[in-house]
Amino acid sequence: MEEHKIKVIARIHSDFDEKFGIPRQSGLAQSLKATVVFEPEFRSPEAVRGLEGYSHIWLIWQFSEAVREEWSPTVRPPRLGGNTRMGVFATRSPFRPNSIGLSSVKLDRVELHPELGPVLHVSGADLLNGTPIYDVKPYVKYADSHPEAECGFADSAGERILEVDFPEDLLDSVPEDKREALTEVLAHDPRPSYQNDSERIYGMSFAGMNVKFTVDDGVLYVIDCVK
Repeated sequence: MEEHKIKVIARIHSDFDEKFGIPRQSGLAQSLKATVVFEPEFRSPEAVRGLEGYSHIWLIWQFSEAVREEWSPTVRPPRLGGNTRMGVFATRSPFRPNSIGLSSVKLDRVELHPELGPVLHVSGADLLNGTPIYDVKPYVKYADSHPEAECGFADSAGERILEVDFPEDLLDSVPEDKREALTEVLAHDPRPSYQNDSERIYGMSFAGMNVKFTVDDGVLYVIDCVK
C-alpha cells in the first residue's frame, strides 16, 4: 500500500483534556474559544498574510486518540443510537483508514505573538487540547456553502438540545469567561445517544474543572463542579 508522510504544522489549545464532552461537530458551541499555535518551523507571519480578511477557516487535523492500524468498513454512528451500522465513508467517525478530521471554525483574530509567532484565535472548535493540525485553509462561502445540500441520516437524527439547570453557587465556581461555553456544551448533551439513564451521574472535564451532571426528561442538572 502506498503511503505518504504529512507534517504537523500546528496544535490547538482548547478546554477539552478528554474526548467526553467535545461537541459532535464544529460550530455547534460557538462560545467555545481556542487557539491554534504553529510549530516553530511554520511561525512565519508571511504564512498567514491575508488570513485576517476571512471570518471562518477550515482546520484539517488528526484524530490523535483514535489512531489504529486496522479499520472497519462500517461503524456505529452515535446519532443513530450506536446500534445501526453505516459505511465509514458515510459518517464522520474518527475510526477511519486515515484518522483525519475536518472542522470549520470562526476566526476571531490573528495575533502576532512575540514568541509564538502568528496565533489564530478561533470559536466553535471541536478538538481535543493538543490535537495536531495538518493544514489551515480559508473558508470560501461561494464554494464551501451549500444550503440546498441533503445530509442523509444526519438530517433525520436531529440534534438534542437540553435545558441546563446550573445552580448559581456552582456556576460561580466557573471562571466567568468560561461559563457561557460550558453551558452551551452541556446543552448539546455530551452523553452517547444510546445512554438515557436518569439515575446515572456523568463526569466531564472542561477547562481544568470536573463537572458532574445527570439528565432527566430533557433537563441536564449540574450537581457538582470542582477544579
